Amino acid sequence: MRIRGNRVIGGAGLVALATSAMAMAAAQPQSILPEPAPPASPAAKANQPVAAPSAAPTIVAQVPIDEPVVSWTKTDAQALLGVIGGIDADGLFPDDYQPEKLRAAIASGDQAALDAQASRSFAWLVEDMRDGRTRMDSREQWFVVDTDIDSNPTSALMARALASHDVPGAIAGLIPTAPDYGALKGLLAVTPKADKAKRALIRINMDRWRWLPRELGQYYLLTNVPEFQLRLTVKNEIIRSYRTIVGKVGKTATPQLASVVKGVVFNPTWTVPQSIVVGEGLGARLIGNPASAARQGYKATKAKNGVITVVQQPGPGNSLGLMKLDMPNDHAIFIHDTPSRGLFAQPYRALSHGCVRTERATELGMTMAILGAGKTPEELVTISTSGQYTLVPMTKTFPVYIMYFTMATDIKGQMGTFKDLYGRDTKVLASFAAPRKAWDGKRKTTEKVIKLDNPL
Repeated sequence: MRIRGNRVIGGAGLVALATSAMAMAAAQPQSILPEPAPPASPAAKANQPVAAPSAAPTIVAQVPIDEPVVSWTKTDAQALLGVIGGIDADGLFPDDYQPEKLRAAIASGDQAALDAQASRSFAWLVEDMRDGRTRMDSREQWFVVDTDIDSNPTSALMARALASHDVPGAIAGLIPTAPDYGALKGLLAVTPKADKAKRALIRINMDRWRWLPRELGQYYLLTNVPEFQLRLTVKNEIIRSYRTIVGKVGKTATPQLASVVKGVVFNPTWTVPQSIVVGEGLGARLIGNPASAARQGYKATKAKNGVITVVQQPGPGNSLGLMKLDMPNDHAIFIHDTPSRGLFAQPYRALSHGCVRTERATELGMTMAILGAGKTPEELVTISTSGQYTLVPMTKTFPVYIMYFTMATDIKGQMGTFKDLYGRDTKVLASFAAPRKAWDGKRKTTEKVIKLDNPL
């Protein structure tokens, strides 16, 4: 079978798609989240905090600043100086890491001064390469928590670098593995220094990749909001892409977040928000007329306290369409279908109340249920065409990232720029134009979480 639009028709396209994805992935582990970093050396373990298992990391909004002072040889310090001198290739600025002070400390013969300066320069460089140079107050609507510091704390990384005498290798091991980072790095290398605006745009989008975990997972979904595209990815290769509709500019702009798909919902129901039930009088109109409610596809109930709940029943007219990904998050943001599929033909698609609508949603849901839940195509045809609400729980971890890149490779592999829909480049560009700020340990925005639970 295969899917055209959201109709199941004859053929073997979906089977081939899923088979191809599974072949690319080779052996499927039970968890397909990023693998943990290699263990630290014995010398480093004394300073390394105990981390939670990678499948369920302990998430905190802030972590202690980890900038130890350890003993450095002149050879290792010289190697660090060389890395700093070439760090512009990764979109960072050598002067941020005090190369002249490091050079002076090496030449001074003062071991204490060398240890202090080399440790400081290394720690600052690690912070920016691992976590991003942009501090949290310049990342608008950024709700992703990067867990790389849990598996690769600065003290442990410094200990490994000095034990192996491979400072360049330790820093290189922090580079994001997503192919787009390398593509941006290549573009920066050939962009004339006189083109400051383009170089600045490349730098901030490289930095956005550093805000994410270095390894995104074996399978994952990634949607780039300004591009209006969603990617189903296996081992960093796109196996399917889908046009999307994202949040309108303003209060319902789509936030940036990472979640895990817990299940695929076929023929979903939609609980209508109270802003519509009460604010627009829908509840009052339906509660006394169940026949009218049924004709319109709703079921209205009234609790003892007087609160009216309205649930839109499954069907082609449901506001969530025929498929929704169950991906719990504080914002009530989901990737889902829509009955208004003609909107995908529009070039500008910032039209929703925050959720991400996707074309060919049933195809996406069925493919994910095959890859992540072990369902057969035949089972999924029966489920999807039943007209009944059905949740297919995932048995393998499937990350999903809702991102915001204004310069990136498009779905055809061509590097391009995308309109800064929500004006989120402004603060990041300003942070790169200003001197480096000391890392404050913040790893999650303190902006208010707004539940965007209205797909209309």
